Amino acid sequence: MKKRLKRIAEALERIAPAPMAAPDFDAADAFVWHVDPDRLEPVDKVNRIALDLLIGVDRTRDTLLANTLQFAQGLPANNALLWGSRGMGKSSIVKAIHAEIATRGHPVKMVELQREDLPSVSRLMNLLRGSGHRFLLFCDDLSFSHDDQHYKSLKAVLDGGIEGRPDNVVFYATSNRRHLMPRDMIENERSNAINPSEAVEEKVSLSDRFGLWLGFHPCTQDEYLAMIRGYCDAYGVAVEDDVLRAEAIEWQATRGARSGRVAWQYFTDLAGRQGVRI
Repeated sequence: MKKRLKRIAEALERIAPAPMAAPDFDAADAFVWHVDPDRLEPVDKVNRIALDLLIGVDRTRDTLLANTLQFAQGLPANNALLWGSRGMGKSSIVKAIHAEIATRGHPVKMVELQREDLPSVSRLMNLLRGSGHRFLLFCDDLSFSHDDQHYKSLKAVLDGGIEGRPDNVVFYATSNRRHLMPRDMIENERSNAINPSEAVEEKVSLSDRFGLWLGFHPCTQDEYLAMIRGYCDAYGVAVEDDVLRAEAIEWQATRGARSGRVAWQYFTDLAGRQGVRI
């Protein structure tokens, strides 16, 4: 029996994944967290635009920049939830600020975490906790469906459990919703619970665990046109104001929306037609 148990133990050791090697955080400024097996993959070039090209979000930009600089300097800083209209630069502003603070002499490492990988976040936190670097942990398009239990793992990021959130980690998330749970899910919990208020408190209060709530709202037509003009000036695309205005308004009409993303899509088309690489 002992020999059989020993053979089983040896077989399990052979099929078990090897322990994750300590990542080289000096290899890049940004990483993507993957699981099965756990690993941090360096990102050679982050897809982002310059901070000064983000129009119409000045107050939000300044608030998040100040919070990130505090964190980068080793001072207290809040986790941040960037919520609101789609295409208005929520993820772009996080990536742009990450680049901006590096130019100010206070670089931090950015680690992107997918919502589907939230159950592994405690392992990621332990890995980052032991590093001498500071990390901006970023989750884009964060939300939860009716039967999604991943929100419980999010608490490990925001509260940190008994150990607390590592001092060298801050968490930024983007979402189209201010409250991360669907309203009908909350209502269903309320109708089925013995104590309705306590049943929904856990879910409604999830957003409350973010120290900063930064809202992104639909842009005006003037802001939309200013975004495009800013892109044209930055990338050397020459176009008359009246032509830009007419084409850009027609472009937004065909998409039934006006946002920073639509502005960039029109500019991409304009630059391509003029043979300008961006």
